[in-house]
Amino acid sequence: MSRPRIAISLGDPAGVSAEVTLKALNDQEIGGLAEWLVVGDEAVLAAASESTGIVPDPLPFRFISAGALDAAVPVQPGTLCAEYGAAAVAYVRMATELCLSGKAHAMVTAPVHKEAVALSGMPFTGHTEYIAELCGASEPCMLLANESMAVVHVSTHVSLAEACRLNTARVLRAIELGAGAVKDMRGRAPRVAVCGLNPHAGEHGLFGAEDSDVIQPAIEQARARGIECSGPHPADTVFLQAFRGGRYDLVAAMYHDQGHIPMKLMAFEDTVNVTLGIPIIRTSVDHGTAFDIAGRNQANPRNMKSAMRLAAAMAAAKGQV
Repeated sequence: MSRPRIAISLGDPAGVSAEVTLKALNDQEIGGLAEWLVVGDEAVLAAASESTGIVPDPLPFRFISAGALDAAVPVQPGTLCAEYGAAAVAYVRMATELCLSGKAHAMVTAPVHKEAVALSGMPFTGHTEYIAELCGASEPCMLLANESMAVVHVSTHVSLAEACRLNTARVLRAIELGAGAVKDMRGRAPRVAVCGLNPHAGEHGLFGAEDSDVIQPAIEQARARGIECSGPHPADTVFLQAFRGGRYDLVAAMYHDQGHIPMKLMAFEDTVNVTLGIPIIRTSVDHGTAFDIAGRNQANPRNMKSAMRLAAAMAAAKGQV
């Protein structure tokens, strides 16, 4: 069987992105999963090679230079600057274009630093929204997944005030996209639990009407479309039921922190970020640039390996290899 071609964007040059990428590719099991296309700059790869002692030439990947940085100027680890932010976005754009053109079957993104991107003058709220814009998709969804469970988010990188302005169509779309993705990953239809927005899922209207007036209709519509779906559930207990009790395969969270906090607490190293609602496969690590340990050979590649494994598995499940 042929292997998928998967692009990896190297993230912020001053962070741990290139380090975890090299360490992951240095693992024979990971290296053999795909034809890896590493998108970045020579200076970034050279800095990671020097700090880790891993020589990139024998590793199983093809390097694609973005030409965003001067190869003769050493990268400064842990440095927040506009040049590095612009370079990180260039890597993401090139990797996305490889997928859209069919030259890659999937992409894995290493972390960028939003403040560095902002210093470059580019409006940027996150990978999810930027890649969706490049793909011409207006309503992307974020899924966090590990071996035990998954969480799909109705909203992500918006203010909490904006996230609370729910609508039934958006909740239903998140449920449908999440259920479809988990079915592809697991090979079976998932059991879906939908979080309420308010404490105790509104307590029958005592703490707000959104749960009954907005979320409940979305659940009913999802059921009518054949999705095994229940709720709205109090968010303070449903994750424990899903993770420890195994009652649910997928939880639909109403906003960013409602889904991220429990997933990172329960399985930080193994949880992968997946973008849904776009025409390409994109996975990502679920950690940041870690400027505080950049260049010190201290970064753990476990999460990057998980993201790479899932990208390869999703490409195979889509029949793209």
